[in-house]
Amino acid sequence: MGEQLMGKILIVADREKNCIATSRGLELAARLGHGVEVVAFAFAPLDRVPGGDAGRRDARQRIIENRREEVQERIDRFSADDQRVALKVVWMKEIHPWIIKRATSVEFDAVVKTGHDSGGMTYTSTDWHLLRECPAPILLAAENKWHRTRPVLAALDLDTKKASKRKLNDKIVATAKDLAEALGVELKIISAIDVPTLLADLDIVDPGTYAKERREALLPHLKKLAKTHELPEQAFVTKRGPVDKVITSQAAKVRAQIVVMGTVGRSGLKAKLLGNTAESVLHMLRTDVLALKPGS
Repeated sequence: MGEQLMGKILIVADREKNCIATSRGLELAARLGHGVEVVAFAFAPLDRVPGGDAGRRDARQRIIENRREEVQERIDRFSADDQRVALKVVWMKEIHPWIIKRATSVEFDAVVKTGHDSGGMTYTSTDWHLLRECPAPILLAAENKWHRTRPVLAALDLDTKKASKRKLNDKIVATAKDLAEALGVELKIISAIDVPTLLADLDIVDPGTYAKERREALLPHLKKLAKTHELPEQAFVTKRGPVDKVITSQAAKVRAQIVVMGTVGRSGLKAKLLGNTAESVLHMLRTDVLALKPGS
């Protein structure tokens, strides 16, 4: 393999017994030959537990131990024979601050978590926070996948002039290639050519001509990526349409088992109102997504 995807990964164990992240994270770590840390969270309101402070301490310890046993049993069921897995149980209600702090202090190559759809603009889910604020790449494992999933799909923003995004394209291709090789599956690469709706609606541009000209303009960047990563140019597919729809339709067409794409962290009101392409794609995809940030 070339550049390694995961030197060490952090798996976030679901509170639910059917934890997709644990099985998927352990499988990927075994394939890639990297270390694993599993974190499980436990919390319950203890204000009304009888016995004062001692009673509350005892109740908390029992809950933590029960959680530890439950997750350890899951790890034992899904881990490979020679896989070394460290388990940590943390008493905390809101889990994303701990995950972000841990990923800031320890250099994880990915945080693996079961993906849960967010509840709209006013609800900031754990996934929403992690996509924007966690310094490590985020792998959100899908609960309900397409049947007979196969290739790894890399989603690129070829139509960009920003140096940071072009560098991110390199990282996405390298990561997706390593992942496809480790899993023993085909690598496919997709990029969207988004025709400005207003220009097309006002007949200022012809959508077909615009897309053709953009494809020709993207060729130098495409050829450079293909040469750098020793891939055939035919592996790079460009399709006309909105970015989120192009990615999701292509992922469905090829039955991708994982989509590797970029995401840009935002904060404040802009983040709440606009979201980003990665989150829009997550709403529609039925497969795993590995989201990489510039510099992550």
